[in-house]
Amino acid sequence: MTGPILNNKKKNKSKYIIIAIVSIVLLIAIIVIATIVNDPKKETEEQSKPNEAIEQNIDKEKQETEEEVSIDNKQEQQDEPTTPVEEDPVQETEQPKTNEGNTTVGGYIEGQPEPTEPTYIDGVLIANKKHPLPSNFAPGENKEARAAFEDMAQDAKAAGFELVAFSTYRSYEYQETLYNNYVSRDGKENADRYSARPGYSEHQTGLAFDIGEKGKEDLWLTSEFGETAAGKWLVENAHKYGFILRYPEGKENITGYMYESWHFRYLGVELATKVKASNLTLEEYLGI
Repeated sequence: MTGPILNNKKKNKSKYIIIAIVSIVLLIAIIVIATIVNDPKKETEEQSKPNEAIEQNIDKEKQETEEEVSIDNKQEQQDEPTTPVEEDPVQETEQPKTNEGNTTVGGYIEGQPEPTEPTYIDGVLIANKKHPLPSNFAPGENKEARAAFEDMAQDAKAAGFELVAFSTYRSYEYQETLYNNYVSRDGKENADRYSARPGYSEHQTGLAFDIGEKGKEDLWLTSEFGETAAGKWLVENAHKYGFILRYPEGKENITGYMYESWHFRYLGVELATKVKASNLTLEEYLGI
């Protein structure tokens, strides 16, 4: 009986050893798995990866935004009108001077005395920023110019345009009131670009006609009138009746006034035709 009992004991002992080994292996496996799953360092590293990507995107967006802002700032600086720099009083002495030694401001000869007689150059009555009229010069609307306008208006009507001379002769006093109103509204510097000072207006000669189209009063006294069919017809045909466009576009530095698509001056057919053919302003044509 001793032999079988001993064999059984050995078998049981081997069984226990195997169970113990398996248990140890399982325990080690559990510990390893738990360590991997709960490793804070690895978790932190894994979490840091998306955070780093987000930070990189933020940095990229920030850089792009800064570049856009920089570009916008440069564009704004280019688009912003240059602020006029106040002139040093000492520099006023460096303004252009006439032969008489008087300075010119806005095309006008400052300090010029009022003339006693109107100025004629080559038989042409002149009224511009350098050649004023006497305050008592009051000829009224020129009858020859009016008759020429009526002929022109009649032919224009046959062409489909009804022209209106909405402003012709103006007295010295009326021009003074008109100019002062413009100065009060827009300032002297701006007013000098489109309105003559009293004594300097062509309207005082009775030979200047402001012309518009009936039914399109909203375009009177605007550059847009020159773009209409009536405005273009006038530019191409006015000389046939003795009129010229007095202040054409791009000639402000010569005439002293901004482009006026509505302002026509009567010179007579012969001279108006010559001036038209020359493509010059009246100042350029007469050399004044």
